[in-house]
Amino acid sequence: MIGSNSGKVSYLKAGLVFADKLTTVSKKYAKEIQDSAFGFGLEGLLSERSADLRGILNGVDYATWDPQHDTAISTTYSFDNLAGKVACKTDLQQSMGLPVEPDLPLIGCVSRLTTQKGLNLFLQAAEELLELDCQWVFLGTGDPEMEQALNDLSESHPSKLAKRTSHEEKLAHQIQAGADIFLMPSKYEPCGLNQMYALRYGTIPIVRAVGGLDDTIEDVSEGDGNGFKFAGTKAQDLVATIRRALAEYQDKVSWRRVMEYAMSQDFSWSLAARQYDAVYQQVLALRAS
Repeated sequence: MIGSNSGKVSYLKAGLVFADKLTTVSKKYAKEIQDSAFGFGLEGLLSERSADLRGILNGVDYATWDPQHDTAISTTYSFDNLAGKVACKTDLQQSMGLPVEPDLPLIGCVSRLTTQKGLNLFLQAAEELLELDCQWVFLGTGDPEMEQALNDLSESHPSKLAKRTSHEEKLAHQIQAGADIFLMPSKYEPCGLNQMYALRYGTIPIVRAVGGLDDTIEDVSEGDGNGFKFAGTKAQDLVATIRRALAEYQDKVSWRRVMEYAMSQDFSWSLAARQYDAVYQQVLALRAS
C-alpha cells in the first residue's frame, strides 16, 4: 500500500508505482488522466510516469457487430450494398411505434441513462431538439429521473421519440443498423464501443470530443470525416452539432461518402493485440536487462 500526504491509502496507486508499464484504453484518455479533471488525485503520479503510460483503444468483435452477418437485424447489408439498411430503418420505426418515414433522419442512442453519458444535455434541450425534422430512439436504463423524463417525452411527442428503458441486446443491434445517426455526447468516456459499432453499421456518430470518442471520430468539417463532435459542455453545443449533422444528411451524395468511409474503418482486436504485444515485449526486455 502506498500512502500520500492526504493521509489516505491506495492499492491502485501502489500498482501504478511498481508496474513496469501502464496502459489505458485510448490515447486521449491517457492524456486526460494526467490532469486533475480526470486524474482523481492520481494525476501527479500519472504525469511523472507519462513515459511509461500508453493508451490503446479497445477492439470491436466484428464477428458479433457487423451488418453483413448480424442475425439480430431484419436485413443484412454491406459497404457495397446498403439497401438492407433502409429495410432495417423501416423495421426499427415500426417496432418502436414511430411513423415510417424513409427520408426523415433517425437518431439512435443506446446508453446508460446518466449524466456521465451526457444525456442531461439532450434533456435540457429536448423541446428544441424535438422540433427538428428527425426522429429519436433511446434504449437504456439508469437514473430514474432521466428514465421518467424520456417516458414523458415519448408520451408528449409519440411521432418523434420512442424509448425502451430496458436491457435488450437484440434491440441494441437493431438501433445500430436502423438509425442514421448515433448519439453519444458523454461527459467523459475512457474508450467507448458503441461509436465504433455505429461506424461499422454506417450509422454516423455525434460525440463529445473526450477520451476514445475523440480518438475514433473524425469530424466531417475537417475533410474526410466519419462523424460529428463537439468540445463544449453546454446543451447548445450539442444542439448546434445535431443541427450540423442534420444539414449534412440532406446532401445524399456527401452523406453516402461519410457512410462509406465510416464502414471501411477497422477497429478490430487484431490492431489492439499488436499494440499490447509491443508493450509486453518492452516489459520483457526490461526484465532481461
